[in-house]
Amino acid sequence: MPAPYVQLPATDRVLSPRTGWTRAHWEAVADALLAGVAPYATPGFAQYRLPGRASWSGVVCDGLEGYARTFLLAAFRIAGAGGDVDPRLVERYATGLAAGTDPASGEAWPRLTDCSQQMVEAASVAIGLHETRPWIWDRLDTRVQERVVDWLSGFVGHRTWDNNWRLFQVVSEQFLASVGAPYAQDDIDGGLDRIDDWYLGDGWYTDGDGRNFDYYNGWALHLYPLLWARIAAEEDGDRAKVHKERLTAFLDGYAHFFGGDGAPVHQGRSLAYRYAAVAPVWMGALSGATPYAPGLTRRLASGAVRHFTERGVPDERGLLPLGWYDTFLPSTQPYSGPASPYWASKGFLGLLLPPDHEVWTARELPLPVEEADLYTALPVPGWLLHGTRHDGIVRLVNHGSDHNPPEPEPASDDPHYAKFAYSTHTAPESAPHAWERTVDNHIALVDADGRAGRRVRIHPLGTGDRRAASWYAARLPGDDTEYRIETTSLLHGPWEIRVHRVEAPPGVTVREGGHALADARQPAAHTGPHWATARRLDGLTSAVVGLYGWHESAAVARDIEANALGPHSAVPYVRSAALPGGRSVHVTLVVLSGDAVHPAELREAVSVTVDDGSGVTVRFPDGTELRA
Repeated sequence: MPAPYVQLPATDRVLSPRTGWTRAHWEAVADALLAGVAPYATPGFAQYRLPGRASWSGVVCDGLEGYARTFLLAAFRIAGAGGDVDPRLVERYATGLAAGTDPASGEAWPRLTDCSQQMVEAASVAIGLHETRPWIWDRLDTRVQERVVDWLSGFVGHRTWDNNWRLFQVVSEQFLASVGAPYAQDDIDGGLDRIDDWYLGDGWYTDGDGRNFDYYNGWALHLYPLLWARIAAEEDGDRAKVHKERLTAFLDGYAHFFGGDGAPVHQGRSLAYRYAAVAPVWMGALSGATPYAPGLTRRLASGAVRHFTERGVPDERGLLPLGWYDTFLPSTQPYSGPASPYWASKGFLGLLLPPDHEVWTARELPLPVEEADLYTALPVPGWLLHGTRHDGIVRLVNHGSDHNPPEPEPASDDPHYAKFAYSTHTAPESAPHAWERTVDNHIALVDADGRAGRRVRIHPLGTGDRRAASWYAARLPGDDTEYRIETTSLLHGPWEIRVHRVEAPPGVTVREGGHALADARQPAAHTGPHWATARRLDGLTSAVVGLYGWHESAAVARDIEANALGPHSAVPYVRSAALPGGRSVHVTLVVLSGDAVHPAELREAVSVTVDDGSGVTVRFPDGTELRA
């Protein structure tokens, strides 16, 4: 049976001309996900032990994760239907609460201890209990309520990791307060105060100290403060107003992260959560903190869930695998267990909006990338977004997020943060054997043994209209000497021009790769003097064209099982001859397009002039000039 594996209702192309989806589709997917995990429940329904690689927290905690994260989905489904669901769903999760908090059940959940994974899952339990209070909490036996309170009380006065985890304590202790149980107001206030330290403006937080920008901005740092406000009945309070203003500012540019096919840009960690990326979009509608028209909210959210559903997520077993489309462990983290992807439940927050809400009844509107070519500067994270209407591709140019702690703490690189570019249609080469070579979307010094330097700590130099710049300190393996590589990205149509000013020792080469294409079949590869391309059967093409400073033939690096988007991948790249040492300038045109790409003609038509002060002028066939 081909995907989608979920039985969906008929589409409605009048109400939803872009996706065809209605609220009934959302309910169908939610029901399929909840049915899919049911066979993996323990006898008392306190744990869901799904197949797949265990996390570093162990099988029991993974089983709790299976309960908590699917309970979040069940809660949105139950509350959104006003309790009018199969009563067995309500009973399943109520029974699991009783067994999970009973030390004698054989299925008891681990106690909450400082910085334990249980804290993450406890927050989902608390939110789920709040949203389903009339149907679950209020009907629990008093002894079960007391045991739930006792378990959640492990938060009170205890320590979490100093990042988005602070908010797990906030919502959980606020739930305790809401049911008259002991809690610490200092924990709640302290957590909410702490995230203020990480707010850097324009709707953007860094997740903890450092430059940690990714989807946690949306599915955690914007989400939990307003969930807290719902539990605390403080939705009109001063704190809530601040967080609504920040969410509105964040959402202003967030719609530009989604491609015409509904896919979100593939960047950052925990990507197995997939359509949790639309949680802040729903929260904007739920809290009245959105710049979007109702039809755009539904278009964006439905497009993202439909994107994955049509590509086999959930899979033929009814499960969300650890990966993007299929199982792909290199795109996960050690904390990811087989039930971790069910944080995708946050993407169903919109079910809390009643069926007659205008988000469900308004006609769909197009995404920004469906209306025009777009350039979006996000100075806080140091990103540029550029989307092209004709192919629906959104590209993210990265000059600011490296997911490292502040200096002088040690830093490392990660394929989901260290690249110069990401997109809605490609993924980085993240398998260990490919990451060691780090060819795609990277400029590297390469020694005589073929070993490449890494882009570890990114130092932003500014982001503005169609341009962004940064530098990093390159080190060759076995050499502690740092060599500065400064890069300016310039955008023009579907093209990114990268201007690199490179310091290097004698004898090394410089290599730069473009976007990695992945597919079920090998992409076609073509090379010529100073250019290389990779092309998929559907026409998606990645190309690099050496415009200045590249003195060797280009090539295409092929790999297998290296990419989340398919088993076969290919990366076009250019390289220089061995350098004499000192400083050099390299200018590259990087293309990712659904159109035909003619690299030889591009190289002839786009001219580059480098002056004595190493100022660079790029001239395009339409007469546009850009300087770096």
